[in-house]
Amino acid sequence: MHQGRERGEPPPDPEKLKVVLATDCGSTTTKAVLFELRPEGWRQTFRGEAPTTVEKPFEDVTIGARNAISEVEELSGRRILDQSVSDGLAFVRPAGGKDGIDLYVSTSSAGGGLQMMVTGVVRTMTAESAERAALGAGAIVMDVLSVDDGRRPHERIRKIRHLRPDIVLLSGGVDGGTRQHIVELAETLLAADPKPRFGRTLKLPIIYAGNRDAAEDVRKLLEGRFGFQQVPNIRPVLERENLGPARAAIHEVFLSHVMSHAPGYDKVMAASPVDIMSTPHAVGVMAELAAKRRGIDLMAVDIGGATTDVFSVCKGIFNRTVSANLGMSYSVSNVLAEAGIENICRWLPFRADPDAIRGSLRNKMIRPTTIPQDMRDLIVEQAVAREALRLALSHHKSLAVGLKGVQQERTIADAFEQNATGASLIDMMAVGMIIGSGGVLSHAPDRKSAALMLLDSFEPQGVTELCVDSIFMMPHLGVFGSVHPGAAQEIFERDCLVCLGTSICPVSGRIRPGTPVLKYEISGGAKAAGTVAAGELVRIELPVGERARVVLEPLGRSVDVGAGRGRRLEIEAKGGHAGIVFDARGRPLALPDDPDERAAANARWMEALGIATG
Repeated sequence: MHQGRERGEPPPDPEKLKVVLATDCGSTTTKAVLFELRPEGWRQTFRGEAPTTVEKPFEDVTIGARNAISEVEELSGRRILDQSVSDGLAFVRPAGGKDGIDLYVSTSSAGGGLQMMVTGVVRTMTAESAERAALGAGAIVMDVLSVDDGRRPHERIRKIRHLRPDIVLLSGGVDGGTRQHIVELAETLLAADPKPRFGRTLKLPIIYAGNRDAAEDVRKLLEGRFGFQQVPNIRPVLERENLGPARAAIHEVFLSHVMSHAPGYDKVMAASPVDIMSTPHAVGVMAELAAKRRGIDLMAVDIGGATTDVFSVCKGIFNRTVSANLGMSYSVSNVLAEAGIENICRWLPFRADPDAIRGSLRNKMIRPTTIPQDMRDLIVEQAVAREALRLALSHHKSLAVGLKGVQQERTIADAFEQNATGASLIDMMAVGMIIGSGGVLSHAPDRKSAALMLLDSFEPQGVTELCVDSIFMMPHLGVFGSVHPGAAQEIFERDCLVCLGTSICPVSGRIRPGTPVLKYEISGGAKAAGTVAAGELVRIELPVGERARVVLEPLGRSVDVGAGRGRRLEIEAKGGHAGIVFDARGRPLALPDDPDERAAANARWMEALGIATG
């Protein structure tokens, strides 16, 4: 038994791993899971949870981690922690018999995760590029400063001092361009003199990714007061964007400066030979692995109490956005303000008093840990979730975060196209899988209601597999996948994903409700045949684990189910809790204008899926 491998020692041979422990140190909860190689392959076997202890009075993240791991020990009967060491994390190694582990890995979003401020000369140019770089590296962007943001210098200084970011990404100007504006931004940072959240002696890291001709002037201003690092310009010329070096630097600074000074993380880093990943970054790694293995475009969403993260892998490019003001508890009033009470009430299968709904949502913000007490409360919460998901997806499409991994470039014309339509990277007809996570989706009392929330908010087109992450295991699998991608994929398929079913959503021009748009014939795991009319939602039972052959025949030249307008398509559909769902309600989804008709339509659609309405 020993305390852990020395920092920098390479991970063990993946083929020799049999028992792996992974933790995710979240903002409020630390989750520990055990992965084991069983005769049938890799499985997730036991899990434990405990409150995160990164803040006062504990200020040591390993206390919460030990508590969560102790629950895994109790449930599994396996000795994991080396009890002879009371401080930090020490494990029984290697795995042998019923005791020990072979590898420990961890992710973290404790203390609010990686929080950054970014700057640029022009908000719609370099500042937007900086924001894409930070988001793609797994950060929450606290604010975006630019010369043209309309704020006075003292307002910017006050804002910087108030936010206390972990890292500042300073960008602006093309190479060889004017140096004045980027130097002014550096002077603003110098005047604000922001202090980092963690580490009393730590110099706040500033990553400079701006005009290379201004680099020396900026360095002279900032290097003595801050941890200064220069990387290639994220916008070397107006027509090109180069985010790779900045993202790599953000990740490295996150590990070497931020995490090493956060309370107790030095002990976590010493206990594992694998770098700690930020939780969103690990989810992105797992999403990329899953998309690559299947050869499909994939989307995932994590809707929490304060934020909603959307991930996509489309056309081989990874994208991530975080909507920091869209959540189900702490930020629920922001959803109300941004969506409007009318848009929330439009999803209800009954008439409701808008003022009463407003009051219940404000109470939820004041008491964020409360849960719905009856069916009507649950339906209202799920209506809010639809709007939060819809707005987060719209945000994701508009920013089109991408180009993860190697140093890549794209033209500015691409960026404008993405901002205008979101279609250059994200084509919902090409998306083959949507994965939902977060309490309102993963823990919905009826899995079919989770499927309907994804259909209503993401509006998939063509043929799409709908799933939820059963216990928000994607972060654990993402960091494990950096060592053993094959094992992570096995666990992802067997124990992480809960299949809701297969959605088939024909897209067409304007068609009168009630007009037949699609003929189907199903054989194999289920046998059925029939037609689907515009405005209808039809569910065919197909249990989890079963597959069926489905022949789709568009009834009209304008109808597209994924093979092109008017073209026949034959697919293999996967079963799930909702089975096969035909959604012919139109894209974009249009609800009736009349409140009574709208409530009746929602009730009818919920009934079609077998969801209780009260």
